[in-house]
Formats: sequence, C-alpha cells, structure tokens
Amino acid sequence: MNDLPKPLVRTEGDRRTLEFAPGDIQSAMRLSRPHRLVLAYTRAMMCFGLLVPRPAHILLVGLGGGSMAKFCHRHFPDARITVLELRADVIALRDAFLVPPDDARFRVVHAEAAAWMLGAAPNSFDVIVVDGFDESGLPPALSSRFFYGVCRRLLLPGGVLVANVFSYDKRRGEVIAALDDAFDAQTCQLDKVAGNNHILFAGAATRCRAARLLPRLPFGLFNRLCVRLILYWIARPTV
Repeated sequence: MNDLPKPLVRTEGDRRTLEFAPGDIQSAMRLSRPHRLVLAYTRAMMCFGLLVPRPAHILLVGLGGGSMAKFCHRHFPDARITVLELRADVIALRDAFLVPPDDARFRVVHAEAAAWMLGAAPNSFDVIVVDGFDESGLPPALSSRFFYGVCRRLLLPGGVLVANVFSYDKRRGEVIAALDDAFDAQTCQLDKVAGNNHILFAGAATRCRAARLLPRLPFGLFNRLCVRLILYWIARPTV
C-alpha cells in the first residue's frame, strides 16, 4: 500500500473530484449539492432501492469520495450503513467530501474487505454494494466464486448484491460466471447506462424477478432516463 500514489483532490468551481492518477476520476461531488450522484455508474448502482426499498443494513465495499455512502445515508434514513475501505489515505479525505461522521447507524471501517466479511455473521445485510478496485482494476479477492459465496452467506433472505464490472476487464466473463455460480444464476445485468461500467445484481429469485423492471433496452439514452426516474422514486419525500 505504501507504493501506491496518494489520492488527489481537485476542486474546480462547484466540482470536487478524487483521483488516483491525474484525470483518473474515482469520485465526483458538487459542492452545492454534496448528496447528488454525479457519476452515472453510481446512479446505476443505487438502483438497488427498486429491489430492496427499505433496507435495514447496507454494506458498501469501497468508500472513495463517499458518493454512494452519502446517498444511502440521506435516502435510507432507517438503515444502518457500514463502509469498508482498504486505504487509510482515502478515509482521511472523508471531511473533504462531506462524508458523515461515524455514529450509531453509520460507520467507516479501515479493513481489507474480503477478510472482514469472512468474519462477519451470516444474514447480516439486506444489500451489499461492491465497488472496490485497485491499480490493476477489479481484484480477484473481490470478484471470485469464493468471495461471492461469502456475500451470499452475509445476505438476508431477499437481499441483493450489487457489483461494478468494467466492460474491458479481461476477467469480465470469469467474474460474471463466478457471480452466476455463487447465486445459482439468480442474477441480472444493467448495461448502457454508465459507459464501460456494467452493473450486476444478484439475489434471491423473487427479487431478481423484480429486477426485470430494470431497463435492458438497447437504447442508452432511454435506459439512463429510466435510472434517473428510479432514483427520483427512491429520493421522493415519504411524508
């Protein structure tokens, strides 16, 4: 970890980004609307709210600039949220990205995700969101058949796993096969909404039937509009 380049924080006007190399944007935030999801792939991943509208406990693998953590904290007010982050230097930037402080329902844990999850109790989470990448891309430790099996063990009945896979990842087919195997093919895929980011959902059969509501048409513009409508529904006032 000591050999990795330090994360860069850049602020231009109303936009603040987290980069691991100049131009390699990992996270983006609008200072005027810090809870808004700026990057398309984060919006797509948060569509899990269509499948699990009232999660009690959400596990996020990867903090980054905290975009998804802040969205969950704001729009799932009854949920406990646990965030696992491998890099201490990324956690140290949480104030720069207005990530909420730890409290009774929100905490950021400095840990290697696969090892931490291996020691967690079964049936602990309604949702697991996996967005952890290293300098080489999606690490095998977070995309193997064994890892996805651990995820399934940690999910409550009816729970959903969300994973981010790059279309150009050489292991993409292997990763999808591992996910299908671990979840007995109870999976679906959200494409054409976030460029090279393909969003995978896996969970109980009844939930993946609901996943058919996710946009799968070959028209990217329509699919992206559907994602925004789903997020609007998630963020709607409930009183």
